[in-house]
Amino acid sequence: MDERQEETRYVVVVNHEEQYSIWPLGREIPDGWKPAGHEGPKDACLAHINEVWTDMRPLSLRLKMETENTR
Repeated sequence: MDERQEETRYVVVVNHEEQYSIWPLGREIPDGWKPAGHEGPKDACLAHINEVWTDMRPLSLRLKMETENTR
């Protein structure tokens, strides 16, 4: 890993399906994504995602499955 990659800071982003990713801090966040309240070095951002994203299923699938289970 080169020095520039180690110095790059990222922001954790989340989409409407509650899926997480990282995005370089200072760059415009793509449509459909919003900041999730955490920023820092890549490793720290990925560790944060690992802690908070405990269910990899998209939100729409989770809601559909919950609806089907309550019938």
